[in-house]
Amino acid sequence: MMQILSVEHLGKVYGRGDTAIRALDNVSFTVEAGEFIAIIGSSGSGKSTLLHLIGGVDRPTSGTVRVGGEDIFSRSDEELAVFRRREVGLIYQFYNLIPVLNVVENMTLPVLMDGRRVNEERLGALVRTLGLTGREHHLPNQLSGGQQQRVAIGRALMNAPAIVLADEPTGNLDSKNSAEIMQLLRRSNRKLGQTLIVITHDEDIALMADRVIAIEDGRIARDERQGAARRGDETVRTASRVRRTAATGAAKTAGTAGGTGAPRPAGLGGAHFSTGAASAWAGVRR
Repeated sequence: MMQILSVEHLGKVYGRGDTAIRALDNVSFTVEAGEFIAIIGSSGSGKSTLLHLIGGVDRPTSGTVRVGGEDIFSRSDEELAVFRRREVGLIYQFYNLIPVLNVVENMTLPVLMDGRRVNEERLGALVRTLGLTGREHHLPNQLSGGQQQRVAIGRALMNAPAIVLADEPTGNLDSKNSAEIMQLLRRSNRKLGQTLIVITHDEDIALMADRVIAIEDGRIARDERQGAARRGDETVRTASRVRRTAATGAAKTAGTAGGTGAPRPAGLGGAHFSTGAASAWAGVRR
């Protein structure tokens, strides 16, 4: 496969002197076109900072991010804004929709800001795929949380970006909507060959990825490929349901017995996670 993204010795420091906080510390990795990567880590580990730097939302203190071989930070702020609109699709936990714009207007906003014509065929296909038919003229406050996130995904995909970056895209959704949103993103990843990088605390989402990168204290603690993710989403979903059922039963049993310790996350060290990835996930759950 062709290498689409290269992160080289990336560092980010906020503040100065005694109050300085090193959010990222010498992070390096490469990504091939079409990969689905899950980035996991505890709160404050630096994973969101990493995603924002990859997307050109912020500038690093040191290091480079290369997309298609070009250092994105060699560009001016105006050129970076164009990069964000055209070359990456950004999806956030809180949707970030414009409240006075309807579904279609929110989805096409990056195109219109570029002064370009909307690809009506692509727009129609996205509306149908995202299950938004009949809601094209609804405002965000007339939509459910799941529908709003679908609009945000449509906006991110409208320019057919090579890289899609999602920061906790299901963090505000129930389990049903979370599963549907991830199926949509996975379908886009597979069908269009888009590179998908997702920050998540959700074990089931991490299990769907081709590769898991664990961040701890601003550094890469582990970077592993997952063979199980290639067995198909249905296998992952079925195994996840079994683990959740087992975990629920174990938790109830522990509660009845008066235990106070936190239950061990289901599935760790099993068929879907290697021993190393299981250790990384255990660190996230602490």
